[in-house]
Amino acid sequence: MSPVLILKREPAAWLALVAVGVKLLAAFGLDLSVDQQAAVNAVAAAVMGLLVAAIAHDGVGAAVVGLAQAALALALGFGLDWSADRQAVVMAAVTVVVGMWDRTQVIAPVPTAAVQSGGKPTAV
Repeated sequence: MSPVLILKREPAAWLALVAVGVKLLAAFGLDLSVDQQAAVNAVAAAVMGLLVAAIAHDGVGAAVVGLAQAALALALGFGLDWSADRQAVVMAAVTVVVGMWDRTQVIAPVPTAAVQSGGKPTAV
């Protein structure tokens, strides 16, 4: 059975497994605060969202931005000391890069020839 098929059928079960694993590690010696555990689970959810979006070929850009936000939250939870301005600049850059990539994936509903002729269809 392929990993894609397993993920496609049970993404919630995999996320539950990650959440339980994090709790087990914290209960048996890994020194994680509640906020850090939440951040780890948020990143796991964002990664799963990205994988599901990639498998479904839908919403990959939004999933990448969500993953970047979750990763930034995780880094902050583990001690990254960035100002709100720096965080905003980084997230803006991620959003613009993803938007530029999304732009290459979109097919225009109007043929180029129609746009070049002022919106009037031309004979081919």
